[in-house]
Amino acid sequence: MQMPFQLTILGSSSAMPTSKRYPTAQVLNVLGRFFLIDCGEGAQHQIRKNKIGFGRLDHIFISHLHGDHFFGLIGFISTQVLLKRTKDLHIFAHSELQRYTQFQLDFMGMKELGFRLVFHPLNFKKTQVILEDEKLTITSFPLKHRIPCCGFLFREKEKEPNIKKEQLKRYQIPIREIKSIKAGADFVTEKGEIIPNHELIIPPDKPRSFAFCSDTAYHEKIIPAIQGADLLYHEATFTESEKDMAKTTFHSTGKEAALIAQKAKVGKLLIGHFSARYKDPQLVLDEARSIFPETDAVNEDEVYSVTR
Repeated sequence: MQMPFQLTILGSSSAMPTSKRYPTAQVLNVLGRFFLIDCGEGAQHQIRKNKIGFGRLDHIFISHLHGDHFFGLIGFISTQVLLKRTKDLHIFAHSELQRYTQFQLDFMGMKELGFRLVFHPLNFKKTQVILEDEKLTITSFPLKHRIPCCGFLFREKEKEPNIKKEQLKRYQIPIREIKSIKAGADFVTEKGEIIPNHELIIPPDKPRSFAFCSDTAYHEKIIPAIQGADLLYHEATFTESEKDMAKTTFHSTGKEAALIAQKAKVGKLLIGHFSARYKDPQLVLDEARSIFPETDAVNEDEVYSVTR
């Protein structure tokens, strides 16, 4: 059974909520670990509606300090207090968010939370690894917006190949040789016969990856950071008819998001952060698909899985 690599869309609107869309928020489930990406207004409602579970979320990533991307955070923290959370809550964001959040907590008289809020300041000038363990690497990279803004790349770590059991027996490979074979070495028998590595191993599955590109103007400098991602979310606030508006506000059109996806050779493109002026983002989607056919316009409560 495959371990999950699933993205749930909680909010897909820009600037303000609409009757059908909430501001930006997403949850990524990687191998049973849940990560909240941006936390716009209404994120709590959507987390509960999608049966994700507040206690599963230990890491929150805030791309930038425009309200539609973090106004839901203080409510989420308050709920954690009511639920008597004890685990640390890690927040990756602009350093100023810690000061702003502490002001809100002080104003509400919330001196003792019952858990630690651990803030991790982002670097908005260069790409850097911000979280890593034995299964996953999370990287931040700068976007091009009116204020400092980061994108995030979530990538599984590559597993070691498996040794073919029948070859172990056939060539009587000693246990001490297995580590070097898994690392790529050939095997030399007692008779001097060289057995090529590719005949001895089962290659591991390709690591899965998801790139999140929040508010940004068209910016080709992000391509190396997201190159080859299985799934790319890229904002597409406007249609091409509003291209001047996109440039002025440092946002992207659907076509520009598709060009980034095409040049980065990603597997699938998701577009969102739609302007409230569009009751239906179909035109934005059509423009994107004319460049990059493997594109979907996201909607609330949709789940996208990356399979091996």
